[in-house]
Amino acid sequence: MKILYFAWVRERIGTGEEDVEVPATVTTVAQLIDWLAMRSDAHAAAFADRDRLRAAVDQAFVSLDAPIGAAREVAIFPPVTGG
Repeated sequence: MKILYFAWVRERIGTGEEDVEVPATVTTVAQLIDWLAMRSDAHAAAFADRDRLRAAVDQAFVSLDAPIGAAREVAIFPPVTGG
């Protein structure tokens, strides 16, 4: 699965994307974030405040409790603001 990171999430982790093999026990975006947070201290810091995270599964915005199913791509990013 391809994981994409944007804005300060990308800056804290130090990369814009990574390809990972997600364990079968990880079935939701929230569980994916928990699992990713264990990859490094940088991941843990980026994901420390879940209220500041948003996600998209295969380019569709979803809540963090959404299932990931057979997703090919999950994006994790801060809330989008515009002007």
